Amino acid sequence: MIKEKRMTPFFRRKLKPVEVKAPKKISDLLLEMSGTGFQGRKLGEVVDVWERMLKDDAVIFFGYAGSMSTTGQWKIINWLIEKRFIDVIVSTGANISEDILEAMGGTYWQGHHMVNDDELAKYKIDRFYDVFADELEYRQMENLIASFMRNLAPNRKYSSAEFLHLFGKHLLSLGIKSILATARENNVPVFCPAIVDSAYGIAYLVNKRINEKFHVTIDQMRDFEQIVEIKRRAENSGVIYVGGGVPKDFIQLTAIGASITESGEYGEPHPHKYAIQITTDAPHWGGLSGCTFEEAISWGKEAKEGVNVQCYCDATIALPLIAHALAEKFDGRIRTPDLSWIFENLET
Repeated sequence: MIKEKRMTPFFRRKLKPVEVKAPKKISDLLLEMSGTGFQGRKLGEVVDVWERMLKDDAVIFFGYAGSMSTTGQWKIINWLIEKRFIDVIVSTGANISEDILEAMGGTYWQGHHMVNDDELAKYKIDRFYDVFADELEYRQMENLIASFMRNLAPNRKYSSAEFLHLFGKHLLSLGIKSILATARENNVPVFCPAIVDSAYGIAYLVNKRINEKFHVTIDQMRDFEQIVEIKRRAENSGVIYVGGGVPKDFIQLTAIGASITESGEYGEPHPHKYAIQITTDAPHWGGLSGCTFEEAISWGKEAKEGVNVQCYCDATIALPLIAHALAEKFDGRIRTPDLSWIFENLET
């Protein structure tokens, strides 16, 4: 038996073991996990920080990296949009095209990572680790994007948010309830700062080969101007990153961009008040995808006094658990930021 407990400045919060009890809500389990250690603790803390953002009426930026939609995550993103648990999305092109394949009736198949990939190529099967896709269905999705592009004004410079807002309307008209269609319904802007690195780039080339005079311009500088303006107008903001990559730093840089004055001078940064990241990348390699929010404080991207949590976990494990915990705790947000001004001058 412990006879006497020492009290030190480091002993402030007792660790509490998880008790096995059935039935148990997922939100209760994650709350218990937040009282443990390692990444289980961090996973529980993610729900707490997300809850704080919602209660504080923060403008919530959501970075969605990699190729997560192929793993069955895209309907979770739809739900987050519908509940307005996220307000602005910055995505890779993969995540907002590969969900369309399934939404238009295509199928992803459970496969295996130990397989003869040369045989897959012969059958025109694309592999995402242990997920298989039919390349012929993939091409149908690319051709759908290409057909939409042909209706755009060739002389207009679209931001990716404007381009994707119009595409969301087109998808809705076809009954394809993808991320972009759901975002369109809820006036949630979706930015894609590396849009050609995906089916969108291939769709452009399909049109260009058919008609060499075909032209569509996605203005990435306009992208940045628009998202920085969202940050500039926000009283406070939070960021949530699934993975890292381009979506992460595109959002992070809004804290610096919002500090630029009308005279072009650098003012004080406008750091994000809240920050969450779910990643499998480690910080010691020096890459942005794994870098800590403490490092971001040095740039003025995150607030020194902010509420930050970084969970090193596969997002296919973390995201479903977090979403279900939020579903148990919230019906939806009462007050949401109106960002429809971005599309005021866009012919819709």
